[in-house]
Amino acid sequence: MTDSKINLLGLDLKALTQTLVDLGEKPFRAQQILKWIHAESLSEFSEMTNLSKALRQKLMEHCIIQAPSVLSEHTAKDGTRKWLFQVEGAGAIETVYIPEPERATLCISSQVGCALNCRFCHTAQQGFQRNLTSSEIIGQVWYAVKTLKEEGNFKAIDRPITNVVLMGMGEPLLNFENVVMAVNIMLDDLAYGLSKRRVTLSTSGVVPAIDQLAEVTDIALAVSLHAPNDTLRTELVPINKKYPIKELLAACKRYLRDDKRRRITMEYVMLKDVNDQPEHAYELIKILKDVPSKVNLIPFNPFNGTKYQRSDDKVIQRFQDILMNAGLVTMKRKTRGDDIDAACGQLAGQVNDRTQRSAKFKQSLGITVPLKVVEREHSEQQV
Repeated sequence: MTDSKINLLGLDLKALTQTLVDLGEKPFRAQQILKWIHAESLSEFSEMTNLSKALRQKLMEHCIIQAPSVLSEHTAKDGTRKWLFQVEGAGAIETVYIPEPERATLCISSQVGCALNCRFCHTAQQGFQRNLTSSEIIGQVWYAVKTLKEEGNFKAIDRPITNVVLMGMGEPLLNFENVVMAVNIMLDDLAYGLSKRRVTLSTSGVVPAIDQLAEVTDIALAVSLHAPNDTLRTELVPINKKYPIKELLAACKRYLRDDKRRRITMEYVMLKDVNDQPEHAYELIKILKDVPSKVNLIPFNPFNGTKYQRSDDKVIQRFQDILMNAGLVTMKRKTRGDDIDAACGQLAGQVNDRTQRSAKFKQSLGITVPLKVVEREHSEQQV
């Protein structure tokens, strides 16, 4: 039974070394296996040719290399790709690949659903199911890299994936140990060899975990700010009631460790007539005055049932101009993959909703049928 086997996909070098030692093998074998799994994108022990036949047989008996299975794949007109993965428990998670001439970014999920209930987030409306395992987190990277290498049509200069952002479904800092394990693999030269500046973790503001993260890594940090005052932010991002803006920004400054070369990215989704007025921009300038930061203005991605609307382009531009005139580095995120629901939680929400309706119908007939893996869809149509 695979349930009793150890999934090596989600083990960093330290954990993999201990696993090999527990199996009675020499520690250096972990380096070889880590490279085979991640640098070479292998999932079969039989193909690891520099391992002895006896070791390969032992690994097949006790271990597996298993990524989440693909439910569907969609490609947008702008080249953005979105994979929907099935995970244990009939849940679904999303991974988005954003290719550009000079870089290729993969946005990955850390939880099935999310418990933080941010009002404008589609994922939050689905509720929280569970944390992803480290294998399920790094498995998104593993599958994307393997697929892109096999296709051979990635556009990044030297590799299929140049940047990874933990900005998909879930709050990464509420799945701390598994996220850190996956990040360690991303950074390891034997695996993906990504720079710490090219791996970004996005948090809604779990202050104690930001401090905890600073003790184990200094990857790039993004904060879902979305409002310049506590009253509005508590309405939009309820965790602000527990960790208000002053505490959050203090934690951001601690995370930077007085490194004047680094900045925290402040994510700010633009909601029409909610947080997009000039007075909000001036408030934002005031609270960020002493925080080394850059602001990322994000056009809102609408979804069924939301009361919020996307700010007009002219309003976003006016907001950006005010911030930049005050000396704040401010970017406006491009809207990518609208035609395939590439915003976080949109596709999974539709699939989960259909699954729940299907399950209720089958229950009414006295039928219990597990979620089936649907055929991959290579299309530009909206699900």
